[in-house]
Amino acid sequence: MMQNDVVYVTEEGLQKIKEELAYLQTEKREEISVKLEAAIKQGDLKENADYHSAKEEQGFIEGRIKDLEDALRRAEIIEDNAPTDIVSVGNTVTVVEEGFDEEETYYIVGPHEADPANGRISNESPIGRALLGAKKGQTITAQTPGGEINFTIQSIK
Repeated sequence: MMQNDVVYVTEEGLQKIKEELAYLQTEKREEISVKLEAAIKQGDLKENADYHSAKEEQGFIEGRIKDLEDALRRAEIIEDNAPTDIVSVGNTVTVVEEGFDEEETYYIVGPHEADPANGRISNESPIGRALLGAKKGQTITAQTPGGEINFTIQSIK
């Protein structure tokens, strides 16, 4: 993702990002600080597994904090009243995959809220990207890691 890209989130998603960020900046940082302090007191940092583990965890947490802060800066709330003539972020799209009869329904969200197992796909995923801008009745092709998949759009809500 490029630095200038918008990060699409629902109101609930934005709240979850804020809550996770607050937790990491306060409780989790304090927890890591305590672990590091205890490990340093053990001496010989060169071969101290507790120290190296805590430093690794600290690096992960700081990276996650930066990611969440960046997401908040670029966040754009997904509107519930998205137009339904073409697929856009915030729409619920029902499709039928070529060669199958069963309908699949996807809610197009930003990457922070994607949960494919529950029908929430990212606008940045191969299927999400392919659906964006399409119209009802149109057949689109998604280039997925497993190969090309063709879908026909049944409805856009």
